[in-house]
Amino acid sequence: MSGKKQSPGLVESLLLAAVARRFYEQGASKLEIADEFGVSRFKVARMLDTAREAGIVTVEFRLPAPVDLVLSEEIRVAYRLDRVLVLERAPEPESREVARRKIGSLAARLLTEIVTTGDVIGLSWARSVNAMTEAIESLPKCPVVQLCGVQAGMDMRDRSVETVSRVASVSGGQAYPIFGPLVLPDRRTTETLRRQPGIAETFGQFKNLTKAVVSIGAWKPEESTVYDALDETERSAIAKRGAKAEVSARLFDADGTPMSTGLAHHVLAISAEELLAVPEVIALGYTEPKAEAIDAVLRSGMVSTLITDAAAAVPLLKLAEARPLP
Repeated sequence: MSGKKQSPGLVESLLLAAVARRFYEQGASKLEIADEFGVSRFKVARMLDTAREAGIVTVEFRLPAPVDLVLSEEIRVAYRLDRVLVLERAPEPESREVARRKIGSLAARLLTEIVTTGDVIGLSWARSVNAMTEAIESLPKCPVVQLCGVQAGMDMRDRSVETVSRVASVSGGQAYPIFGPLVLPDRRTTETLRRQPGIAETFGQFKNLTKAVVSIGAWKPEESTVYDALDETERSAIAKRGAKAEVSARLFDADGTPMSTGLAHHVLAISAEELLAVPEVIALGYTEPKAEAIDAVLRSGMVSTLITDAAAAVPLLKLAEARPLP
């Protein structure tokens, strides 16, 4: 005798469809449906389950953005985050520039919805963050603070001073820029610049931040502008000490622990401690080579919202499964 469950016949299917229509389309409660059809509410619940199992009713999620709901939820649960937005995998391979624009668009949409007039927003230097700012069309009036200096040699349209100014002009709030390079030659120069009135005023705003948008870089070639800005001796020494990720020129090891290295003393940037104190940090990290770096930063406890793509999300989930959070 086969244990296979028989599919409902036509008569039963019609009944199941009618019950499902009342519940899903017309919003009737299970108790109301039970009264109408002369059955118990528990029977109604079983009928709704049967309708789904038999394929009479199918559930679709139509989000207003190209987000992979399943991957988003799995990563959110694995890393105990408030939100995760995983960009759907494109049908055809895309360039990093296209992926960056899509990630930026998702971030812009999120920021537009969650920012209030009581916020103080921090923005790090990153092309993905710049892509986000270009997609923002409106924001409530609030201060916008630059979190780190600008990497020398980058194109003007990618500079965070302009990024902060753009967002502040959209918001109508005060802009707090950092007119200085991200990586400086030595500690003395860094300390001198930090005391400059304009830069000191911006650094003074770090304690007031309520939301920050940052980019996650991997400590490897072409995956972090800070890595690429250093000479081979310094970046190799940092790698040997276990650096896996970089956020606003602050380094993290595989466990998400902030690292103290010589780099910390010659960059114009918010400190790891100040970043960890921001109530809501939105991190942008995408592409497969950054999966380990994203994993490291998520383990730090800094991030509340992650925006990534399927290429990074799939290996990221494997890392979470191999080494679950305690």
